[in-house]
Amino acid sequence: METSLRYDGDSKALRIHAKEKFPIDSNTHLQVNGELDTGHGGPTHFSAALRHFYPNFTGSLGVGLLYNKEDKLLYSVRGKKEFPLSANGLVRFNIKGRYYVDREFHERKARRVAEFTWSVLNVREGQDVRFKLGYEVFDKVTYFQIRENNWSLNGDSNGKWNVRYDL
Repeated sequence: METSLRYDGDSKALRIHAKEKFPIDSNTHLQVNGELDTGHGGPTHFSAALRHFYPNFTGSLGVGLLYNKEDKLLYSVRGKKEFPLSANGLVRFNIKGRYYVDREFHERKARRVAEFTWSVLNVREGQDVRFKLGYEVFDKVTYFQIRENNWSLNGDSNGKWNVRYDL
């Protein structure tokens, strides 16, 4: 199980996030996520998604369910396509899309992003760093991520930010 501690400037509360992947076959798994907000002592969301990876296409497709305190139950579809820009695969261009609908199949939220990632391995002994710069098409928001081994700092052009530590 993958667990992380998360803190952002909006909620001002520490959240504990857990993720588990249950393999179905070599290219498919069931991914389950859950999050507990320590500020109010309750769960903030729970999701389950069936994800299939297409190694020859360097992409993935997933369908699932999301339950959160704002929207209650939502259905989701997500896709990702990677384009390596360097021979070693450390510089990439990614296109991602996610679409949520409610129980009546009315659109609740859509997200489409284009991003560049650059991974720098062994900056120092045992220290890897990844830089990400992206653009969210629907909300017209630029975002970034700086990740160093277990730590991540995320921010966007609206002034939102969060910090994450993977346990």
